[in-house]
Amino acid sequence: MAAQHLLLLTCLLALSATVLTLDIENLNIFNGTSDKILNLSPADPVPVHSAGHSRGKRASDTRPPAGRAWPKDCSEIPSGSPSGIYLIQPTGLHQLVVYCDMNETAGGWMVLQRNRHNTQITWAESWSTYKYGFGNVHDDYWLGTEYIYQIAKQKVYQVRFVIHDSSGTMKYADYNLFGLEDESKGYRLRLGSYTGTAGDAMTSNNPSTVHDNMKFSTKDLDQDTSSGNCASSSGGGWWYSACSSVLLNIKGSITWGSICSGNCQASAILIKPASYC
Repeated sequence: MAAQHLLLLTCLLALSATVLTLDIENLNIFNGTSDKILNLSPADPVPVHSAGHSRGKRASDTRPPAGRAWPKDCSEIPSGSPSGIYLIQPTGLHQLVVYCDMNETAGGWMVLQRNRHNTQITWAESWSTYKYGFGNVHDDYWLGTEYIYQIAKQKVYQVRFVIHDSSGTMKYADYNLFGLEDESKGYRLRLGSYTGTAGDAMTSNNPSTVHDNMKFSTKDLDQDTSSGNCASSSGGGWWYSACSSVLLNIKGSITWGSICSGNCQASAILIKPASYC
């Protein structure tokens, strides 16, 4: 009998050792259950909780499913996988939930932002809210400026701005380089060369409407070049100068250059490693 009890205890301990705990840093934008995360096996028992933006635990304290490593971005999701919500683990962070677009131009794109003209969320948020993200990864959301910075410093990335104009026609603006400086430098935006169909509205020659090389501003942290507060007057955080030719983080008045001024139907921002790297 004692031997049977010992065997049972050993089995229970072995089972408990396989339980996967997910310290999802941005659980606040995930309104769902673990079965909605496409790179988790249904057989994996997954207690999910938030890391609470804490840096007290090392990312190595959490373990991927046996025999697997968490991808660092959507480009490491296997080719042919469906678009949807995935777990990634960028260097130095706990896991993040992100939306991977596996259909757009060979796939592997990570969606940083999604917005529609009739969005249910407000974009007039504080610096700390923009830093850690808000909205719903299934729908309209901002991934989080700090997470975007941490992800983008892992590799050399390109960016695609997807714009649906006033008639709903999809257009795009690609920049062959994308990166942010860290928070102490205002999450300053760095873009490369433009190609696309939407027009180069981000790297305008007009110093009053350029967005490349600008710091990020919010209603409570004004870092623009205007005498006023562009984020406060416009209603959303962005890389403002004085003030903008592009405004995607806004409720009801999405703008991209000359193709739609406040009447764009939708927007998205996507990144993936640059194709020549």
